[in-house]
Amino acid sequence: MIRIAIVDDDTRSVEQLKEYLNRYQKEQNEVLSILSFSDGDEIALNYKAEYDIILLDIEMRFMDGMTAAQLIRKKDPEVAIIFITNMAQYAIKGYTVNATDYVLKPVSYFSFSQRLYKVIGRINQNGKKFMAIGVKGGTVKLYLSDICYIESQGHRLIFHTLTEDHVTFSAMKDIEEKLKNMNFFRCNKGYLLNLEHVDGVQDGCVIIKGEHLPISRTRKKEFMEELTNYLGGALT
Repeated sequence: MIRIAIVDDDTRSVEQLKEYLNRYQKEQNEVLSILSFSDGDEIALNYKAEYDIILLDIEMRFMDGMTAAQLIRKKDPEVAIIFITNMAQYAIKGYTVNATDYVLKPVSYFSFSQRLYKVIGRINQNGKKFMAIGVKGGTVKLYLSDICYIESQGHRLIFHTLTEDHVTFSAMKDIEEKLKNMNFFRCNKGYLLNLEHVDGVQDGCVIIKGEHLPISRTRKKEFMEELTNYLGGALT
């Protein structure tokens, strides 16, 4: 599923884009989740990094698209931003916020669908799954392949990633359910491991990022079976 946000204060433009997206879904057999916002501040001020593509109008009443894009980029460097504008000069400014593309108004379906096809193709090719977690001050998008392991400390969860740690308040069982069938394994009460980052097993512990995390006796056999199956699949 591709998650798309439309941000435009012109209701006619929003309806047209929704119509184009629905048409694209049918023609390309693609599943799209579509959500709309009527101004830049609605999406940017409490931004949650849960979208793959943002269709962003430039000129809006309360917060223009360029300002919204700057705020969004601080929290989400990966999302594809496509500017929808009737002024070509804004396309040049779009490079300052790493805009993926722009479409000039009035928007034709052919031009729009060609750009959408290119962006969605890139997303599907990368195939990177992610999850959004709430952290102090907002939301963070974490790619599953970047998560090494998740540690439970009381009511807090610490997501240990390749680059840094992120703390959120959640129950381990809820996260475990979300990551079911995603090559994550609960080696004991306190740790949920990403099998992709297991470097070895030694003295009843699994080694990840140089850390030795204990495997409970009751889960050791199942863990070794899951790890063996994962490694076998990764090598084929």
